[in-house]
Amino acid sequence: MKTDLYQSITDRIVASLEQGVRPWTKPWSGTEMEGRIVLPKRGNGEAYRGINILMLWGAAQERGFRAPSWLTYRQAQAMGGQVRKGETGSMVVFASSLTRTETDSGSGEEQEHRIPFLKSYTVFNVEQIDGLGDAFPLSTEPALQAFARSERAERLFAATGADIRHGGNRAFYQIADDYVQMPPAEAFRDPASYYAVLAHEVTHWTRHESRLDRSFGRKRFGDEGYAMEELVAELGSAFLSAGLDLTPEPREDHASYIENWLRVLKGDKRAIFTAASHAQRAADFLIGRGEEGEAQP
Repeated sequence: MKTDLYQSITDRIVASLEQGVRPWTKPWSGTEMEGRIVLPKRGNGEAYRGINILMLWGAAQERGFRAPSWLTYRQAQAMGGQVRKGETGSMVVFASSLTRTETDSGSGEEQEHRIPFLKSYTVFNVEQIDGLGDAFPLSTEPALQAFARSERAERLFAATGADIRHGGNRAFYQIADDYVQMPPAEAFRDPASYYAVLAHEVTHWTRHESRLDRSFGRKRFGDEGYAMEELVAELGSAFLSAGLDLTPEPREDHASYIENWLRVLKGDKRAIFTAASHAQRAADFLIGRGEEGEAQP
């Protein structure tokens, strides 16, 4: 029987959420993961993207891996390593498509149809592999010091061009007037929490029609479109925080969001893939703005 990858991955994330665990939050302590969340990486140092980030974060959380790097069995062998006997790998996926040519019953003309599909393969954390030497050392990079501003984060958010206002005790994105409202930075328990909330709201900012034009058909507060957009902002914040080496604590209002996310995920096995894809697009958009700003004299 063929495995439904969409359903299988969604079921795993739903199971975590039902236990109150968000697979995209900091699951580790010790060495390289100490005090921060790190994007999972391929053997060449390239970061994984989209749904694979969530899957490998979840695998690391479940199995206690500290290192962020993952290799296929063949990649490990090519580097002189060997997966230890009895170790089981973790699944990642990639999207592809095939083109099928069919004859139209009416016109008799041949038409091409693109059929998208998912394929999976197995990777192993470098902690499961012997013989790699110092190729993937575990660092002891210190955690972000309390209330120390992050220059990288400040530059990134400034370069987005978003209208970010401070004051009051609420964080939100006002789409009608196109601005982000934040409480004062000093109101947060630490800089990581401040930047995570800012990343969440600026991810919402990317949904404007002049930017990524994302709506999910939302019509009212609390509907499925609203829940999907909140999930995108949550994942976008996690992706950006990881890229900035920041690890915030969960927000107090996340418990109520989890219930809405579960409703959406249980109703659509592709929803988490859609949300992760849109979150990755938003993160790329914001990081691209930051890189453009740094490139300007």
